[in-house]
Amino acid sequence: MERNIRKKDGFISEKLLVLPDYVQEKLVHHELLQDLFVTDIGFFPNAKYHFRERPAGAKSHIFIYCSNGEGWIELNRKPKRVIKKNTLVVIPADTPHSYGTEDNNPWSIYWFHLSGEHVPSFIKTFDLNGEPLQFPNHFFTKFTELFDQCYNMLNDKPYSQIYHIQVSQTMRFLLSTIGITSLQSKREEKREHYLDNAVQYMTDRLHTTIKLSDLAKSLGLSKQHVIYIFKQETGFPPIDYFIRLKMKRACQMLDLTDMSIKEICNSLGVTDPYYFSRLFKKVMGSSPTEYRKKQKG
Repeated sequence: MERNIRKKDGFISEKLLVLPDYVQEKLVHHELLQDLFVTDIGFFPNAKYHFRERPAGAKSHIFIYCSNGEGWIELNRKPKRVIKKNTLVVIPADTPHSYGTEDNNPWSIYWFHLSGEHVPSFIKTFDLNGEPLQFPNHFFTKFTELFDQCYNMLNDKPYSQIYHIQVSQTMRFLLSTIGITSLQSKREEKREHYLDNAVQYMTDRLHTTIKLSDLAKSLGLSKQHVIYIFKQETGFPPIDYFIRLKMKRACQMLDLTDMSIKEICNSLGVTDPYYFSRLFKKVMGSSPTEYRKKQKG
């Protein structure tokens, strides 16, 4: 029985403000507001049974930020996408859609509707018209600070055009903050992807030597970019990191096999056992022989 319950609003401690049509009509014709203004804004905490469906879409562009819990969204009749904590989704105007909360873990969402010709430009410039965007935890504080400024000003003075101008400018700043944070997050994800592929490339070649130029070519990056990624993510240049992977493998063989030091260094593509021992001691702090004698576990 409960699963059939669906609510548009009416949640404990919710915030909800919808501008009357006649107020919106005035904003459309104001030279400082017509390109971007808020029509609806609110916050639904722990919104159990929350559900909305607009088969023809909405006149305005909808922004939904999930701060807790989980929900789902369906755009253009495509398969549903799960919306988790710290995720933003943008629904462009006139896009058929439906969305709702997960009953077992109801979402809390901040949302606002924007109208004006500049809104699609913000969406396009910062590539917000795509997959749900995951944000780092620290973004929540900045988002809610700007959101609350907009909501409080509109709630206090919903009919004052001067306040609407301030809200419009604050909302522009919020959109650019969303966009820049999203682009930074995407760059970090891409950097992690390159690092994972680079480490796999190295792991597959621990029995030999590698060249930085070959590693960079395999990733489709410049040598300088590969060096930058490794220093940012690991603190070591790529070849130094590769050596540490070799020494890690050497430790495993010293611990788990009866292979001689010469056999181990040969298996790692090092032809000189004395050079191998010096390298091992530099990285691990002791010689291979001393390392093997240490009690572990």
